[in-house]
Amino acid sequence: MSAPATTAAPLLTTPLNALHLELGARMVPFAGYSMPVQYPAGLMAEHVHTRTAAGLFDVSHMGQLKLVGPDAAAAFETLVPVDVVDLPVGKQRYGLLLTDEGTIIDDLMFFNQGNGTLFVIVNGACKVGDIAHIQARIGQRCEVQPMPDHALLALQGPQAVTALARLAPGIEKLVFMTGGNYTIAGCDCFVTRSGYTGEDGFEISVPAAQADTLARALLAQPEVKPIGLGARNSLRLEAGLCLYGNDIDTTTTPPEAALNWAIQKVRRTGGARAGGFPGADKVLAQIDNPASLPRKRVGLVALERVPVREHTELQSADGQKIGEVTSGLLGPTVNEPVAMGYVTPAFAAIGTRVNAIVRGKAVPMQVRAMPFVPANYFRG
Repeated sequence: MSAPATTAAPLLTTPLNALHLELGARMVPFAGYSMPVQYPAGLMAEHVHTRTAAGLFDVSHMGQLKLVGPDAAAAFETLVPVDVVDLPVGKQRYGLLLTDEGTIIDDLMFFNQGNGTLFVIVNGACKVGDIAHIQARIGQRCEVQPMPDHALLALQGPQAVTALARLAPGIEKLVFMTGGNYTIAGCDCFVTRSGYTGEDGFEISVPAAQADTLARALLAQPEVKPIGLGARNSLRLEAGLCLYGNDIDTTTTPPEAALNWAIQKVRRTGGARAGGFPGADKVLAQIDNPASLPRKRVGLVALERVPVREHTELQSADGQKIGEVTSGLLGPTVNEPVAMGYVTPAFAAIGTRVNAIVRGKAVPMQVRAMPFVPANYFRG
């Protein structure tokens, strides 16, 4: 029998792959990588541990890069609808990379390291395209430096600061969305007080060759356990945070995705640097006239104990299709089925009843404010 003409590319592995296997992780394909979805304790226990103590996540599949040069901030600001130029040194901000139609290529985090250097983290599944896009659009104005030789760890939970401060005294002084360089267990780390669980915590960029040493030092702390992508997903959904590819993509604009909070006044109509980003006319028109939105992202809670998954159709009481669920599961902390999705604006108000069609049966849901679990970010 002849071999197939094409074979799937082999999965990439992170620098912590051997450690995941040693810890008994169940590995799954994710964003082209073999990643741990859960460890023997299981998703529920991992979720609860992160909410109550501290969980360590391997997010090394994410893309890390630097934009370097005196014009880097002004150049990057032409690609995103957020305030890059005025971001103080030592501060981090959430941003959105947009198409020329004003839809979302990716969501990302960027940090002003000073000396004309922005440190950027993009999603794993998007990183090749993102870096190519950034290079093509602003590569002549600043140096675009991918960092494939770096791993990324996230330490999340209310006891994350206790565990990390034991290894890096002084790190407790950081507040949400600030960061700096630290030596942790002999490893050269760039740390930000941030994450994607709704909890206090840290993201740590470290040279790939030092990642195993760092991870073992963190796991040796009594508060810390390894956590897989399964719990990362349930944690971020309870926190009301979008997952790229599910809740936002190149069919959604920031206002449709209820991400207006991420667009500072300086880039909006009437602001000092209004517009000047891809799709600005469309995005600003939608912000200025919310009634023009074709749909809007909302939080949803099922009124029966039935998990409502992504791609489930949402209907009005009279059976008209009004939208679709983009993420959904039984929230371990809230102990009820939570979801987010898109509905037509007439059904977006808090308290509105809609029906999710699950295996042909109408499951009643109600529009609920997000986050479903209050955020515990440390703001000082």
